[in-house]
Amino acid sequence: MPEVIINGPEGRLECRYMPAEANDAPTALILHPEPDKGGTMNNRVTYALYKLFQARGFSVMRFNFRGVGRSQGIYDNGEGELSDAATAMDWLQAQNPSSRQCWIAGFSFGSWIGMQLMMRRPEIQGFISVTPPAVTHDFSFLAPCPASGLIMHGELDEQVPPESVEKLVERLSIQKGVNITVDVLPGANHYFTEHLDPMIERVEAYLNDSINEDDFDPLA
Repeated sequence: MPEVIINGPEGRLECRYMPAEANDAPTALILHPEPDKGGTMNNRVTYALYKLFQARGFSVMRFNFRGVGRSQGIYDNGEGELSDAATAMDWLQAQNPSSRQCWIAGFSFGSWIGMQLMMRRPEIQGFISVTPPAVTHDFSFLAPCPASGLIMHGELDEQVPPESVEKLVERLSIQKGVNITVDVLPGANHYFTEHLDPMIERVEAYLNDSINEDDFDPLA
């Protein structure tokens, strides 16, 4: 799991990057939860997503937002973190010029940043959004949502009740050919404390159904 240091908007960004064996493998960028509340790229949900994409044959990268771990800078309430994510994606794509697919995945705050990045990067073809903070953060920028994806949520999430996410999706303007799947995992809390494995299994099933196998399928 090679450590990579890249130049970010406010100095170095601490990253972990695992290239795929196939030159045309899809890429995935994984974003961690709230930097101002102890979130890091080693968060268990973030790490589990990273390992899943790696096992599925992606070239995958996760990194610490500014001010977290060895990444320089200070927390910027999302604006600077979006710039960090864009820089990380630039680096990831530069390493994989033949990649035919690009995905974004994030947990909580990371999902909010990831979906903003998706609005700015038309090459992003799919997303995984785990417990998007629909109660505390504004998602009105999704107008319309440009790519299909999966929203994973815990049935017993007290911080972000599932109905708030369902209402968010209902309000979104969905363009033709785009589908947003909302999967609420029974018994799971905000952090998937006792339900991490079944959550990852559902994400894996979604990926298996969504990968364009005529374009790329590393498991074929």
